[in-house]
Amino acid sequence: MTRRVGGFTLLETLVALAILAIALTAAFRAMGVTAQSSAELRERLLGDWVAENRLAELRATQAWPNPGVSEGSAEQAGRSYRWREEVKNTANPLFRRVDLSVFGPESGDHAIARLSGYVAKPLR
Repeated sequence: MTRRVGGFTLLETLVALAILAIALTAAFRAMGVTAQSSAELRERLLGDWVAENRLAELRATQAWPNPGVSEGSAEQAGRSYRWREEVKNTANPLFRRVDLSVFGPESGDHAIARLSGYVAKPLR
């Protein structure tokens, strides 16, 4: 009479470890993608704020910008961002359209944020 001893065989243990390794690899990859997209989302949010601040500055100072392209820089959350604004005439001579593009420190020529708005001619 042979008596069976309870437990796992070596093959069952190796299969379980392989499944665990695949699951952990997928989990770590998902965490890495989430962290990367979170950083990109933060950059885009800060870029949006830079564009909104620039447009608000034009409106608050009642600036009447000349049509054309101008560039500048702004600091947001301790980082420096470049902005480019393109001012265009509209059908109504009392308004000008302002198209803003914001570029991050590492984004090169790729805009991380874009915003379009209008400024009104100040009454003097």
